[in-house]
Amino acid sequence: MSSLFRSEEMCLVQLFFQTESAHNCISELGHLGLVQFKDLNPGVAAFQRRFVKEVKKCEEMERILSKKVFYYKMHQVIILTYISDVNSTFEKLEQELREINRNHAALRQNLIELMDIDSLLRMTEDFFEEAESLLTYSEPPSEDSVFIAGVIKQDRFPAFEKVLWRLFHGNFVLRHAEMQATEELQALRGAVKKDVFIIFVQGDHVREKIRKVCEGFRASLYSCPKTLYERKQMSNSVMTQMQDLRMILRRTEEYRAGVLTRAAEHVQEWSSKVKKMKAIYYTLNLCNIDITQKLIVAEIWCPVSDLTLVQSALIKGSEQSGSSVTPVLNRIQTQQTPPTFNRTNTFTEGFQAIIDAYGVGTYQEINPAPYTIVTFPFLFAVMFGDCGHGLVMTLFAVWVTSQAESLRKWKNEVLNDVVIGGRYIILLMGMFSIYTGLIYNDCFSKSFNIFGSSWSVRPMFHPHGPWQNETLHEYHHLQLNPFVPGVYSGDPYVFGIDPVWNIASNKLSFLNSFKMKMSVILGVSHMLFGVALSLVNFVHFRKFQDIFLQFVPQLIFMLSLFGYLIFLILYKWCITLRSEMAPSILLLFINMMLFDYQSEHVLLYRGQKGVQIFLVLTAVLMVPVLLLVKPFLIYRTRMKTRHQVGEQSRATLSQEHMGDIFVYQAIHTIEFCLGCISNTASYLRLWALSLAHAELSEVLWRMVLQVGLKISSGMGSLMLVVLFAAFAVLTVTVLLIMEGLSAFLHALRLHWVEFQNKFYEGSGYKFTPLSFDSLLKTQH
Repeated sequence: MSSLFRSEEMCLVQLFFQTESAHNCISELGHLGLVQFKDLNPGVAAFQRRFVKEVKKCEEMERILSKKVFYYKMHQVIILTYISDVNSTFEKLEQELREINRNHAALRQNLIELMDIDSLLRMTEDFFEEAESLLTYSEPPSEDSVFIAGVIKQDRFPAFEKVLWRLFHGNFVLRHAEMQATEELQALRGAVKKDVFIIFVQGDHVREKIRKVCEGFRASLYSCPKTLYERKQMSNSVMTQMQDLRMILRRTEEYRAGVLTRAAEHVQEWSSKVKKMKAIYYTLNLCNIDITQKLIVAEIWCPVSDLTLVQSALIKGSEQSGSSVTPVLNRIQTQQTPPTFNRTNTFTEGFQAIIDAYGVGTYQEINPAPYTIVTFPFLFAVMFGDCGHGLVMTLFAVWVTSQAESLRKWKNEVLNDVVIGGRYIILLMGMFSIYTGLIYNDCFSKSFNIFGSSWSVRPMFHPHGPWQNETLHEYHHLQLNPFVPGVYSGDPYVFGIDPVWNIASNKLSFLNSFKMKMSVILGVSHMLFGVALSLVNFVHFRKFQDIFLQFVPQLIFMLSLFGYLIFLILYKWCITLRSEMAPSILLLFINMMLFDYQSEHVLLYRGQKGVQIFLVLTAVLMVPVLLLVKPFLIYRTRMKTRHQVGEQSRATLSQEHMGDIFVYQAIHTIEFCLGCISNTASYLRLWALSLAHAELSEVLWRMVLQVGLKISSGMGSLMLVVLFAAFAVLTVTVLLIMEGLSAFLHALRLHWVEFQNKFYEGSGYKFTPLSFDSLLKTQH
C-alpha cells in the first residue's frame, strides 16, 4: 500500500552465479519481473559483447517468424508457410517444407508447359493447312521443309517478328495467334498473355538460326509432329499427363496443408520462446564474466520488499540447471539514484500513466496518482456536468470493461491503449459526471423537479399581491419577489440547483456567477492541497529547514490572499443582502490589493478594512522570506564546509555560489508568487467549459429535438424519428466525444501544471525490469 502513495524503496544488489546456470537463473528472474539489470560494460560496443552472435541469431529467427509469413486459411485454421531453424524440430520441419515447396513448384511448371503444348497442338491445325497452300505443296513436304513451333510472351512478339524479317528477308512463313487462357491457367501463371506461333522454313541451317533467335527472345519451343495422326496421339498423351499432374498437385497441396496445420499449433509458442531467448542473451551482455570463465557477475536494482522472492527465483534456476553452487546475493551501498517503481494494478495503471506522461517521479517522492484517481474525474465532471451524458459514458465504460478481453483481439493501437487501457478512467469520469449533473440539475439540458421547488408563484396572485391576471398578458418576463410572504420558502432546494432556474430568464447570469465562484473555490483548494503534499515530501526527506523556509511562507502567502478570497465568496453566500446592495467580490479583492477604500462600495462585515490590510501586508512580507532567508542559510552552511580552502579561493567560490543560489531562489519565488495568480485564473476554465457544455446541450435540444416534438402534421412521427437520430448522433459526436476530449485535456492540464508543480519534481527515471509478461504483452 505504501508504494501506491510513494515509490518503492529500491536497493542495488550484486549477483554471483555459475555460467552453466546463467540461462535458467535469468529466465526465472524474467518470469518474476522484479529485477532491472545494470550495464556493467558501458564502454563496450554492442558488436563486441560476448553473446552478440546469439542475439543476432534470435533476431533472425524473430524476423523470420514475424515477416516471412503469410496466412493461409483452411478449415478455419491459420497456418504458417515458413519456419526457421530454432531447434532440431524447426530444422526438420523447414527441410520438409522446402522439399514440398520445391516439388510443388516443379509440378506446377510441368503442368504449365503441358497446357502450353495442348494449346499449341489445338491451334496449329489451321496453320498447317494455310502454310501448305501458300507453299503450294502438291506432294507431301520434302525432307528440307521444316517448321518450328512454340510459345512467346505477347509483348515480345512484335520485336521478334521484326528480327526474323530482317534476318531472312521473308524466306519463311510465320503464323501466330493469342493463346486462350483458361481460369486454371491464369491461376497457375498469373495475368501473363502469350502467343502461339509456328514458322515454316527450308533447311536445317535456317532452322538453327531461328532457334537461336527464339532463345534470345526467351520463347519456349516444343516439338510438334508433322502428321495429323501423330499430333492427335500427342494431344491425347498430353491430356493424360495433365490429369495425372493435377491429381499429384492436389495431393501435394493437401499434404502441405496438413504439415502446416500441425505446425501452426506451435507458432505462438515458438515466437514466445524466441523473444525470451533474445531477452536472456541481451541481459547476459550486460553482465561480467570473471577470469576463470566460471562465474557471471551482475548488478541489479530490485525492491527491498522483494529480495526474498529474487533469491528464491535464483535458487530455483540454479537447481534446474543442476548447478551445485547456490547463487550469491550481496546488497551493496551506492550513491546512485535508484529507479522509480510504483506498483500498479488494472485499476490504477491508467492513472499512473497520466502521471508518468508528465514525468517519472523522483525516487521516493510522493506519488500523485492515488489523489488523481479522485481529483481528475471530479474536475472533468465539473466541466462535463450532465447526468444524462455521464450515464451514457458510464454505460460505455461498463461495456468496455466487460468486453475488454474480446476487444483486445482486434489489435488496434488506439482501442487497446486509449479505450481499453483507460476504461476505468472513463468509468469514473462518467460516474462523477452523473454526480455533478445532479448538482447542476441538468440532464440533456432539462431539469428534474424531484423534491419540489423552494419558490412558489401562487402568493404573487393573492388579493394583496403584485400580480393580477392581466399581468400575465401584458408582460413577457415576470420577476418573483422573495420579500412577498410565501414566495420563497426560506429553505434551499434539497440537493443541487432549484429546478425553477431552468425557466428563469436570468438563468445564464445566475449560473455564470455560481460556476465562476465555484471554480475559484475548487482551484484554490486544489492548489492548497498540492502545497500540503509538499510538506509530506519535506518530512520524508528530512528537509526540516524547507518546512519553515518554503512550506510555511508559501502556505501563508496563499491563505492570506486566495484563502481569504474563498472566505469572501462563502461569507457572501451565507448572508442575506439586497441585490443592489451586494458588493462585487472581484472589486473587493482588487481594491484590497490596491489598498483602495475611498471608492463607494459596501464592505461585507465590520472591521473588514483592517483585516484585509493585515492579510496583504502578511502576504507581501512572505516574499522576502522566500527570496532571502533560505539563500543566506544555504550560503552559510556551505561556507562552514570549506575551512580547508584558502581565503582567496573561498572568497571567489562564495561570490560564485552566492550568485547561483540567489538566482535560483529568485526564479523559484517569482514562479510561485506569479503562479498563484495565473493558476487561480487558470481554474476558471472549469466555469467556462461547464457553461459551454450546458449551452451546447440546450442548443441541441431547442434546435433539433424540440422542433420534432412540435410537429403535429401527418409526417410528424417520421420527422421525430429522423430528428431524434440526428439529436443522438450530434450528442455522441459533439457533446460526448469532442466536448469530452476537451474537458479531459483541460483536466489533464490543471493536474500537470497547477497541481503537481506545487510538490512534484518528476525528475526520476522509470524502473524497467526484465519481465517476460510485459515482453509478450507487446507481442500480442
